[in-house]
Order: sequence, then structure tokens, then C-alpha cells
Amino acid sequence: MALVIDDHFHDQCGVVAVYNHPEAATLAYLALHALQHRGQESAGIVTSDGKRLYKEGAMGLVGDIFTAATLARLPGRIAIGHNRYSTTGGSCAANVQPFMVGYGLGQMALAHNGQLVNGQQIRESLEAYGSIFQSTSDTEVVIHLIAQSLESRFTARIVQALRQVRGAYSLVLMDEESVVAVRDPWGLRPLVMGTVDGATVFASESCALDLIDAQLIREVEPGEMIVVDRDGLHSSFPLPAEERRSCIFELLYFARPDSHIFGVCVNGVRKAFGRQLAREAPVAADMVVPVPDSGVPAAFGYASESGIPLEPALVRNHYVGRTFIEPSQSIRNFGVRLKLNPVRGSIAGRRVILIDDSIVRGTTSRKIVKMVRDAGATEVHLRISAPPTTHPCHYGIDTPTRAELIASARTVDEIRAYTGADSLAYLSLDGMLAVAAGAGEGYCTACFTGNYPLAPVVTSRDQLELFSP
Repeated sequence: MALVIDDHFHDQCGVVAVYNHPEAATLAYLALHALQHRGQESAGIVTSDGKRLYKEGAMGLVGDIFTAATLARLPGRIAIGHNRYSTTGGSCAANVQPFMVGYGLGQMALAHNGQLVNGQQIRESLEAYGSIFQSTSDTEVVIHLIAQSLESRFTARIVQALRQVRGAYSLVLMDEESVVAVRDPWGLRPLVMGTVDGATVFASESCALDLIDAQLIREVEPGEMIVVDRDGLHSSFPLPAEERRSCIFELLYFARPDSHIFGVCVNGVRKAFGRQLAREAPVAADMVVPVPDSGVPAAFGYASESGIPLEPALVRNHYVGRTFIEPSQSIRNFGVRLKLNPVRGSIAGRRVILIDDSIVRGTTSRKIVKMVRDAGATEVHLRISAPPTTHPCHYGIDTPTRAELIASARTVDEIRAYTGADSLAYLSLDGMLAVAAGAGEGYCTACFTGNYPLAPVVTSRDQLELFSP
């Protein structure tokens, strides 16, 4: 049977766009490599040669999907690309983005990072009037709204469509001659702009720009739409302004540590979270051990602030996906051991502080604590560089239901007892925000507080599912 071993939250996807480069498809392919952490289920690229669009995409990883032969079938100086991890809509070939369609003005393609809180409601309305959907992704709603618009220009149709949707979106779109990048008014998901060899590039994170030697120019601002075409670059703010609420989990876990998003260096912020955690929750110990890879920067911060040596005493196997085939003979802690293994010579006889970025269901933390104890640790103290996660996300993050989140119904001491740790402490909400506020941004903290900037819309289909067996 397939067993899921990764108990972290997962972001929905990563997007990239390239305008006016002779190797647009290759640049998009490389950028998607850098964004592979944002989605491992499928990937796709659409290009334009100025006359028509071309698409290649499939289920799987970027390096497996795109070959020299595949890229040769993607001509042109314009490209958009997408990595997918499903939240809304299943994991299947029909949901591989970018979506590419023909419509009244010609052809267009769209790639989306985020989730629409009213997507299902709009879909039901469109279906009631005869629209036929080819996928189960909420992204296709935007395609239909653009196609049904009576506006005479591509960009005007995009604006009209986006004024009808609510939710988190960083979008890149294209037709035969232009690229459009737009970010939701709350700025929930990241999107940056850069330049290389006179070409304009957009990507979910700056690490994608680094790989293709592009210079980071700036973020796409919340509510901003940038159009790049033969007349140059045009910026506008056609959507109603909202209070900025960038996703704090991008800084805590999702974004690569070498990225620069929301105006800050991700690695630096994560180290600062660790330093703040050490000030709030000190404990006598012999070593600070990060849970790789996401716990590493915070562990550096905790160690530097506390003066306790950092020891990378958990080794990660980087060649493991999210699921694998469980052996017929039960092996204790098999899933976690496939991914992590303790360095017994470093741990035995010592007091250990384990640093991780979150506890979701608690099952993985429990197995890691036991693994470290079995390696000979005399004490195991668990420190989490984020507040307790108590609520699910509705903005493009794959999260369990609230009932599955261990912190939603248990106290910190109850969670400590469940994990088997000698002590457990989380970074406080105030401490986290004090560190993150150094960028002067507003952040969404709904997964810790339940205060959602956009309430999800309950549809008739949701109600049916609510009462189904």
C-alpha cells in the first residue's frame, strides 16, 4: 500500500513566465526546476511563436517530463510554466497546467498559484448556463470567465474576470503576443519580476530567477497587473484595494530559504524565528538538532542565540517522494526512517533540542522523538519555530481538516505527552509577527488564529458533501 510520510503543509504550485527571449521554453524549464519544491505532481509549459501557442506537460517531475526533444516542440520567445500540487481538484492529467484554450480572440494560456474561495460557486453558476469544464481545478473558472467576456481586448477580459473571483492568486497568462502577471489584492501568494538579456521574467520565487541569471527587479504588488507586449511593460491596479495579508507560512516553510519574497530574505527571517524561539523557550541541553530540511535555518538561529552547539544529527534521504510502497512485513517507524536517520554517535548520552517548523497531525513528530530516544538521547526537547497550527488554510495550501490538526483540540502539554518529548514549546504568535514585521508587511495568520481575511463560500455541492455518508 502507498504510505504518506510527509506531514507538512504543501503549497499548491509555482508559476513562471518569460517574455521576449530566444530560449523562452528553456528558461521556463530551468525556472520550474528551481520551483520544484512548490509542486511535484505535474508540470507544464506553453509557448508562443507569435502566431500560435504550443503546450507540453504531464504528470511527474520537471526533469522527467521535459527532454531536449520536448523543449524542441516549444518554439517562440514567450513562455509560461507551472508546477502543481493539488489542493482544489484531483491529481490527474486533466488538471495539468498551464491551461491552454482557443476562444473568441484567438488562443490563451493561464497558470495559477493559489485557491479561489468562491471558485466552486462560480463554477456551479457557469455550469447551470451550459459551460462544460474539462478539469476539476478552480483555475478553469478564470478561463471560462475570460472566454465569456464581451470585452474586445485580452487584458480587459482578464480584469473583468478577476473582479468576479475572490481568493488567493498569483497568475501568469499569455496570448500569442503578450504576457500578463497579476497578484490578488491581499498579496497572499508571492510573485516576483526580473530581467535577463533584455527579457522580462516572472516567477513565484526569486530562486527561479537566480538559476537563469536573471536580476530581481521587484515584487508584483498586491492587486497589480503587469502586461508585457511589443509596446513595453505596463503596470496598473485595476482591482479594489485590500489590506495586505501575505501568507506567513511562505516565510516559515514553503519558500526556498535562498529566495527573497515579501521584501525579505527567507533564510534570514527563519534564523530570526529561531533566535526569538530561543529567547522565549530556553532549555538546558547539550546540542541543537534541526529536523531537515525545513528546521535547519531556525536551528541555526536557536543555537546562535542560546550558545548551545548545533549538530546536524538527523540525516535526510533526499531521494524520497511524499509516498512510497510500505513493505508487507511491518517495520517500526518505516516511513520516517526512510526519510530520516539519526547519527547515533552524536546523540547517544546527550540532551537534545529538536527544532522543526511545525507540528501538523503530530504523528511524524512522535516518531522522530522516539527515533532520537532510541539513538541514546537522555532528554529530547521539542521546539517549534511557529505557533500551534489550529485551523486549515483555504488559500492554496493542502492542509488537513481541523479535526486532524493536533493543536486544534489539545493543549501544548497534551501534545508534548503525545509526542513523547520531555518538553515542548512553540514560537509565540506575537514573537513570530514581531520578527516578520521587520519587512513592514501585513500577514495572514489564519492557520494559527482562525481569523480568515476571506471567508470560504459554502456551495450547494459543499452542503451535499456535508450530509453524505
